Amino acid sequence: MPSFDVVSEIDEQEVKNAVDQAVREVTTRFDFKNTDSSIELVDTKITLASATEDRLKALLQVLEEKLVRREVSLKTLDHGKVEEASRGSARQVITLKAGISSDKAKEINRFLKEEGPKGAQGSTQGDCVRVTAKKRDDLQAAIATLKAHDFELPLQFKNFRD
Repeated sequence: MPSFDVVSEIDEQEVKNAVDQAVREVTTRFDFKNTDSSIELVDTKITLASATEDRLKALLQVLEEKLVRREVSLKTLDHGKVEEASRGSARQVITLKAGISSDKAKEINRFLKEEGPKGAQGSTQGDCVRVTAKKRDDLQAAIATLKAHDFELPLQFKNFRD
């Protein structure tokens, strides 16, 4: 029986490259001079820090621009609250979301059952959803319907098997 897996993954190397590029740009730009602006990546958390909240927003914009250029979806970013740090500076922690939670998996399965092609059905397997159907055409139609709907996280389709 043909099947494929729906996953939500992050290319960690591309995220690291994007953060490195953003750091390089921030150190050379004139508008970030003497603002103590920094971007740090630790595991799945990106910490932005700057002298003012305005500069923090500009820092976030630079980071997002580099992520988009590296083809990392902005849906993976979970923005934290802007916090006040020492000496009036501002800080924000951004968490990278990877994997499909059980709630999102249920939502995807329900969506497939209601909106998807008639023969396709999904089942949750850990942090991915396996979609099976009798025909390859039904699986391709299921991929098209899943791509058309916004689940608020980036979806990739892997392990397509006949």
